[in-house]
Amino acid sequence: MPSFETQSELKAARKRAAVSVALNISLALIKAIVAVKANSSALLGDAIHSGTDVLASAAAYVGLWVAGRKHPSFPYGLYKAETVATLVTSLAVIIAAYEIGRQAVLGPERLPDVALALPVTVFCLVVALVFGLQQLRAGERLNSPALKADARDYLADSLSTGVVLVGLIATSIGWPVDRWAAAAVSLFVFRAGGVLMITALKDLMDGAIDRETEREIIKMVEACPQVTGVKKCLSRTAGGRFIIDIDVIMHTPSHQVADQVADRLEEDIPKEFPRVVMARIRPHYGKGHVTKRLVPMTGPGGNLAAHMGSAPWFLFETIDKKEMSVVREYLENPFWQEKRKKGFLVGRWLLSLKPDQLGMSENDKQEGTAVALLRESGVEIEIVSKANFMTNLAVFPMADYTSVPENDEQN
Repeated sequence: MPSFETQSELKAARKRAAVSVALNISLALIKAIVAVKANSSALLGDAIHSGTDVLASAAAYVGLWVAGRKHPSFPYGLYKAETVATLVTSLAVIIAAYEIGRQAVLGPERLPDVALALPVTVFCLVVALVFGLQQLRAGERLNSPALKADARDYLADSLSTGVVLVGLIATSIGWPVDRWAAAAVSLFVFRAGGVLMITALKDLMDGAIDRETEREIIKMVEACPQVTGVKKCLSRTAGGRFIIDIDVIMHTPSHQVADQVADRLEEDIPKEFPRVVMARIRPHYGKGHVTKRLVPMTGPGGNLAAHMGSAPWFLFETIDKKEMSVVREYLENPFWQEKRKKGFLVGRWLLSLKPDQLGMSENDKQEGTAVALLRESGVEIEIVSKANFMTNLAVFPMADYTSVPENDEQN
């Protein structure tokens, strides 16, 4: 799946994809018209090869239009209509490849009009090669697997056109090999149809989604603060769309928190990965013997900070109740002096540390964006009195702070 960093990158990728479709149609039409006029079987086969991507896009459009329809007999939607359309298209491409190859091997010898076909072939080769390389660089710059795949299609099309070019050059010097060039091109067309068919059959047989996308989804789930790991991930394709079922292990004793986190992940995954139409998260939760706690501080060894978002430091404790030990470290807040979106930036940074608990000063009366983000992610929020905090920090090997209501008097 593409992971665009900005909305402008997404728009740029869509624009390049639209240009690619228009260019494919133009190249296919130019090759087909000149192939008929120049009587070149090889160039005609290459035109069909260029048109396979156009046919695939048209099949996808028709399938998507049908998939948008609703019917009570299909509670998960008609997503596989796109797959059926792709399968029909692949059969048509394979039949065309067979006919091109049959005519090339068994048909009469044709002498193409080299003067007409050669310059057009050179033009199409240069255009496909240049655009394919540009598309590849754009895909790497925009981090778009779709553009990279499109670039590879253009480079494969350039190879097919190169075979036609070699055949025309050989014909111009007295070696009439257009029919054998057409036979070679038919193999390219057959391969294109075979790829479409295999993709369609995998969808119809509920094949798993590609491993790269699956790893990205698992990475996103494991980044959630309350998730300690993914136990199992099952996925399947449905007409180019994805359905996933994930068992996650959560570090929380509360089934309410586990359900809250699971519900949020089920909403966030399709937003991040648009091809996912259904995500099921099954939580396995329980309190472990290790607890990670964050407390805002004025500095290393200093006092409890009055306001979390503006705290220059945080005490990060890893408490092992089984071993009766605690590891303490002070982390500098990289965003405490930010003028804009401070709460959001601090909250996101704290979430990356995957805490179980957050200790807040009893003087911090306002719940800002940072606290809201942590609370929504299932982090336990505690109100800590300064006196109890300093006593526990100085005396006990394990910090065991006492939670006090907001309206209690400070000790």
